[in-house]
Amino acid sequence: MRDKFAQARIRERLRRVQTGNFGDCEPVGEGVIELRIHVGAGYRVYFGRHGGALVLLLSGGDKGSQPDDIRRAKEHWSNWKRRQM
Repeated sequence: MRDKFAQARIRERLRRVQTGNFGDCEPVGEGVIELRIHVGAGYRVYFGRHGGALVLLLSGGDKGSQPDDIRRAKEHWSNWKRRQM
């Protein structure tokens, strides 16, 4: 990503997630949650929650690649959960 402003906004948003402030996010299925960042191309970060504390970043992208990004995030999440058993 070349957009330095968007990079800074994404980092800022992830810092807020660290403090428990998830803001604009929505479940997309199979335990994967989409964190929306309203800047530039409409960036998204996908994560899963394990227990009360762990948030695992799975994938990211923008509005244009959203279906593929969600599919990839679901695959990563499924693989991670399988390895935990």
